[in-house]
Amino acid sequence: MSPRVGLDVKRIIETAAELVDKEGVDSLTLATIARKLNVRPPSLFNHIEGLHSIKRELSLYGLTLFYEKIEEASREKNKNEAIFSFAYAYIQFAREHPGIYELILRAPEPDDYELQAASSRIISLLSSCFSDYNLSEEYKIHAIRALRSILHGFSTLEQKAAFGLPVSIEKTFELMIQGFIDSIK
Repeated sequence: MSPRVGLDVKRIIETAAELVDKEGVDSLTLATIARKLNVRPPSLFNHIEGLHSIKRELSLYGLTLFYEKIEEASREKNKNEAIFSFAYAYIQFAREHPGIYELILRAPEPDDYELQAASSRIISLLSSCFSDYNLSEEYKIHAIRALRSILHGFSTLEQKAAFGLPVSIEKTFELMIQGFIDSIK
């Protein structure tokens, strides 16, 4: 195999992102990425340090994509509308990017300032969605954790095809978010 023209970190990460979204995080190896790019695995080391660095870059890429999606969805919205918009954007992101979603769940290492900053932007955005509810800073953290847990649970169950009953999943989602909103008022 001859090296493909234009191979760089961006191309490697985009290929890896496509791979994890289609085949899952466990499918991510240097060999599978190299095969998709039509290069030999050692050629990747001209651009990356190894699989760990690819996963780290995928996390950063995913946090950036996720932030853009939720920021756009919740922009210029207040109170309940902001929470619903955030929630729908969250679920849509998990549906569109199941592999990337899995990679962005883990809290960043304390010494990885770039990932910390990307993660903090998301928390700040979500915190601002709660600003119209007059919650204390501590209670905002509880609300953020609760909403994240609710959305992650729903996303995970949906991805595992665990909703088999013949009732609208979308209606369940709407009722769930409304129930959460009612609980923080």
